Amino acid sequence: MEHSIREEGASLVVAFSGDVDLEHSPKAREVLLETVGRGKKVLVDLSGVEYIDSSGVASLVEAYKLAKTRSQELALASVSASALRVLKLARLDKVFTIHPTVADGL
Repeated sequence: MEHSIREEGASLVVAFSGDVDLEHSPKAREVLLETVGRGKKVLVDLSGVEYIDSSGVASLVEAYKLAKTRSQELALASVSASALRVLKLARLDKVFTIHPTVADGL
């Protein structure tokens, strides 16, 4: 798994690529929580995610909950087909705001 963080106006865009699985989810969690800690809107770009498992989803949910407690927005964008399938199975497509593209989310 690789990640990048960039500032886009009033938002921070966190882009993940590769597998967000049991091996990589601790790093994903760390990145997400640290980014939420900056106090800006967070947009998570999942276009490059080839595989996400329950531990990766748990990292997204934990960051979402932290953002909510801080009255911040955390949304997903450009969710790959495989990641969207997992989110739909867990019915999290009803919880997260999911934008078709990063530009739409900004």
